[in-house]
Amino acid sequence: MTDSLSSLLRELLFRVETCLQQSGPHPNRTAWLRILQSLQRIGSLKLSRLDAKILAATLEDLEQGFAAFQGYTHQRKVTVFGSARLAPESPEYRQAQMFAHCISQRGFMVMTGGGGGIMEAGNRGAGLENSFGLNIQLPFEQVANPVIAASDRVINFKYFFSRKLFFVKETDAVVLFPGGFGTQDEAFECLTLMQTGKTKLMPLILVDKTGGCYWKEWDEYVREHLLSRGLISPEDLYLYTLTDDVGDACQQIIDFYRIFHSNRYVRELLVLRLNTELSAQALETLNEEFADILDSGQILQTQALPEEEEEEIAHLPRLVMHFNQRNFGRLWQMVRRINRLHPQHPVRGTESFPLQMRPDQK
Repeated sequence: MTDSLSSLLRELLFRVETCLQQSGPHPNRTAWLRILQSLQRIGSLKLSRLDAKILAATLEDLEQGFAAFQGYTHQRKVTVFGSARLAPESPEYRQAQMFAHCISQRGFMVMTGGGGGIMEAGNRGAGLENSFGLNIQLPFEQVANPVIAASDRVINFKYFFSRKLFFVKETDAVVLFPGGFGTQDEAFECLTLMQTGKTKLMPLILVDKTGGCYWKEWDEYVREHLLSRGLISPEDLYLYTLTDDVGDACQQIIDFYRIFHSNRYVRELLVLRLNTELSAQALETLNEEFADILDSGQILQTQALPEEEEEEIAHLPRLVMHFNQRNFGRLWQMVRRINRLHPQHPVRGTESFPLQMRPDQK
């Protein structure tokens, strides 16, 4: 059976490769060949029934995630994490609802886990038109909240790992409210991905109720038990920020994208896309303050590299550097420094905003 399946997949791979060659250049040709080659190799393995079901369910999770977000690729999004057990009358619920409304008014969509508590508050504050719910199939507790339950904005994932993939892949900021094991897991996983450079540059903000100490005590634990023992670096503390003010949380996200736009790697180069060019003095400041994170050379301001010419944002200026791929906390620190520097041209749309909610969201 395994041999016949492997032969069938090998024949399918040959036919697809022939079709791709005949159809001319395709931007994803190499990737599709890798996918099919991997399936062909898997087909030659003696998978158990469980292993085959895991593979099928994982691909189905990925399929529905890609399908749900394909029309929102260039829409800024914020992921809101927090407890499913906090009631609507709790101050944390109110904070999350207020934050989601606030950030959605600035053009961001809000992604939550799709359940109750903080997740419901996030979807309610943003409104259905600005919401996604990435739900997880559980035998208890996790049913889609009423804001998104009867819509196409809820995605039901079988596995936590595929659900987390889309949370991180699609988001431009992560905001955490108080929660249990799941929230703690999400906080530390996001920090691990940021610390190791496995996610894009974005803000991670821990929001408490007004005067609350949930995240303050969490931060004290990190400093006392991790930092003091040398288990993390001092610069890792720059990966996240704490606040108990939802207006401040919203403004931090807006400010993070004041000048900085996004990042990617081109060969061995780290490329930071900017919304506007920096002045010569600002560029000199960056080279003076962040020379320690470069393997060689200097931070240069350029136009799009040849590999980026087909991108929709190819018109944006770039900062290009040989980043050492170690000091990621310092890299996050540099992005915040960039956003405080003087650009060559004024940046619009960075004014503060009032915290008011529509009557239907109260």
